[in-house]
Amino acid sequence: MKKLFSGLKSWGKDVVLRKVVGNSAYLFGGQAVSAVLSILTANLLGVASFGALGVVISFVTNINRLLSFRMGDFVVRYVGGFLAEDKRKEAAAVLKAAALTELVTSLVAYGVLVLLSGWGAATFAKDPSIRSLFLIYGITILGNVMTETATGALQVTGHFRSQALLNLLQSLLTAGLFVLVFINQGGIFAVMLVYLAGKMVLGIGPVLLALYWLPKSLGKQWLRTPLRGNLPPFGPMARFAISSNFSGTITLVARDSEVLWVSYFFDTTVGGYFKVALAVINLVVMPITPFISTSFPEITRHVVRKQWSQLKQLLTRVTVISGGWTSAVTVGLLLLGRQLLFSPWNLFGHTIYIYKEAYAPAYGVLLVILIGFGVANIFFWDRSLLLAFGKAELPLKVSFFTMLGKVLLAFLIVPKLGYLAEAALFSAYFVITVGILVSRGLAEIRKQSLFEPTAE
Repeated sequence: MKKLFSGLKSWGKDVVLRKVVGNSAYLFGGQAVSAVLSILTANLLGVASFGALGVVISFVTNINRLLSFRMGDFVVRYVGGFLAEDKRKEAAAVLKAAALTELVTSLVAYGVLVLLSGWGAATFAKDPSIRSLFLIYGITILGNVMTETATGALQVTGHFRSQALLNLLQSLLTAGLFVLVFINQGGIFAVMLVYLAGKMVLGIGPVLLALYWLPKSLGKQWLRTPLRGNLPPFGPMARFAISSNFSGTITLVARDSEVLWVSYFFDTTVGGYFKVALAVINLVVMPITPFISTSFPEITRHVVRKQWSQLKQLLTRVTVISGGWTSAVTVGLLLLGRQLLFSPWNLFGHTIYIYKEAYAPAYGVLLVILIGFGVANIFFWDRSLLLAFGKAELPLKVSFFTMLGKVLLAFLIVPKLGYLAEAALFSAYFVITVGILVSRGLAEIRKQSLFEPTAE
């Protein structure tokens, strides 16, 4: 027992762990408000319309991400690495190159959306008349022209409180607008406008914050830093960006388009079940999700500085935290999930509910995908670790071949076995990819600690 308390005391003295946990806590509040709004939206719109809204949001978001080149990862990897070595000119040049690239690709993404919106409405929403919703919500792409670059810059410079404040302000704005819609019993168009307003705040806000904070880290003249002579070799940099984008595209197809997939195979009612199940899962992973962005810069710094023991200690401790939380919530959902989420309660003579009983089939989906999400939530750092080592190609290959298997099996078995088969494939994707990436990442740490000098 004495040894246990001693170990816990050492955790409290771990400066890096406290930094990661503290920064994650700052990002948590806004996400909690968003989760509550998702529940209210589901009950306001009904299953089919909630699923249709999910199709619109997912389609637009995925087209944007398809061409985004995951500039946040790129910035954390290169700008974070240069700042760790106090190379401010190189960091500024990379940041400018990332911003310009994201600007161009965002404009291209909106053009692609205009071309594909009619097909998306007919194929996934099964309703060509809502094409206009795709185009209107697509304005979020134009409002996010440099958001990933700016967010990555705020992460590597440690400005998580500013991001958290922005998230909170966005959540309060969205909540206020939603209350008005809820009181007036607005439909899918009104709700979508609320989401659009929130996304615009989250798109433009990080850019303004980055412009305010970056002179303190990169110097007042950082915007005038010439690209020529200050950028790293183009080949490795381009390969990292392209590999990261392809990896993100594969992830998009395999794990971030479930509402689209089941709406395609079935209808938007099933899409509504999946959207609710995913909303509940987001509540489960919510306290851990901020760890991904807050731990990545720390992992990158440890790798750049060859601090292998500190890196292993950080990974061990954040895994214990994520594993403890995930296990506790999983047990709670197994024992009380159906009664808590999908059954009416009698409270002081009033009948209340979280989700209306029409959403009850979502519970089966939830239990199946909880397996995969649980594994991914515990080992949330799997991809970040390999990116910190500059091995963006490995997650790409693993995700690609696993995605191919998932998609092929989906067309073969999902129409015959039903939507729970899609949930099972979804879960299996997580288990397989996370398992492989974790083992390869830990192997890389062992390899580097044996053959490279340490700077403990």
